[in-house]
Amino acid sequence: MRRYDLITPEGTRDLLFEECLARRTVENKLTALFRSFGYSEVVTPGMEFYELFHGTSRTFRQESLFKLTDAKNRLVILRPDNTVPIARLASTRLKDEDLPLRLYYDQLVFENHALLKGRSNEIMQAGIELIGGENTKRADYEALCIAVDALSCWGKDFRLEIGHIGYFKELVRKLNIDSRTEEEIRLLINAKNYPALNDLLDGIADNEITDTLKKLPGLFGGEDVFEKAAALYTDEKIKSILDNVKVVYERLASLGYKDKIIVDLGIVRHTDYYTGIVFKGYLTGIGDSILKGGRYDGLLSEFGRECPAVGFGVNCDAIATYICKLGEAPTPKTPDCMIYGEKGHVVEALAYAQTLVREGMTVENSLFSNLEDTKKNAADKGIHKIFIVGDEITHIEV
Repeated sequence: MRRYDLITPEGTRDLLFEECLARRTVENKLTALFRSFGYSEVVTPGMEFYELFHGTSRTFRQESLFKLTDAKNRLVILRPDNTVPIARLASTRLKDEDLPLRLYYDQLVFENHALLKGRSNEIMQAGIELIGGENTKRADYEALCIAVDALSCWGKDFRLEIGHIGYFKELVRKLNIDSRTEEEIRLLINAKNYPALNDLLDGIADNEITDTLKKLPGLFGGEDVFEKAAALYTDEKIKSILDNVKVVYERLASLGYKDKIIVDLGIVRHTDYYTGIVFKGYLTGIGDSILKGGRYDGLLSEFGRECPAVGFGVNCDAIATYICKLGEAPTPKTPDCMIYGEKGHVVEALAYAQTLVREGMTVENSLFSNLEDTKKNAADKGIHKIFIVGDEITHIEV
């Protein structure tokens, strides 16, 4: 019989020493960046009522949720997303605050990847939400530029892919299909599963719309993507969407990011609350995207506050694992000294350790009963100085 008290659940793991320092380094860099742009931190509960993630545009796959019941037998879930709770917060406790609201978070999300081996079910995510503001274009550029800065924290080998969720939504709207079929199409496009996508669309219709959807995963690249998309199918609404993305691409390119920006009209994330520009960020050496975001203008209205918004989240764990593999993770600091209290002076030794800590030193208190074992322990740990606390305080070099 398997001892479940000796292992962690699938999709979770313990973090040790350098791994903890690596993740904390990632979090500190990101949160410092967010604060430098005027964002303030908020924290939402790790558990929320099920209804929070089951609304008009808040549909999350049932199999991906971790469900619990509280003492009153109400259904609650572990937080699978950070944007939705912050939208609730902005519409309730922050409803009287002046807009725009610049909020950031640094907290866990939980998503059940039972069928995907090697995927984490528990992810530390840091991100921003820019809520309100009369000029949504300016807000989009702010979020995108901060996203670029977030990616560049780890060097120049990154790329940011931009698209518009309205492109996909407008195309499937013209097919007059049910929500289940639309979700199946979305999943296949997201996975870039061309054979299955073609089979599904062939069974729906044979026209310009289905032909465009078949080619949607391949609408990926530079500025030429806009011409390719327009040649497949266009109308007034589609043209407006493509023009919107093209302007964003050109503006970012003008800032010197042209070789870092990719157009991807196949970005079709499963979260239904996105309404406009969407984007994903990658670091060379990490296969999956480590940054995801976009515009969501209708989400807050579901909580009673009509308000546009844009934001993104960064997978801190993925970056931490990456820098550990590169050997760039910080290592635990070796204590400056070890404190050894002679018999009858143990408490005094701890008091002296406190004094040194207040002066900015890192110390380790010896738990050995004799000096010889203390010296050996210090040498094994690379600690070169031992303070000996007795009737007097002396020190030796190891």
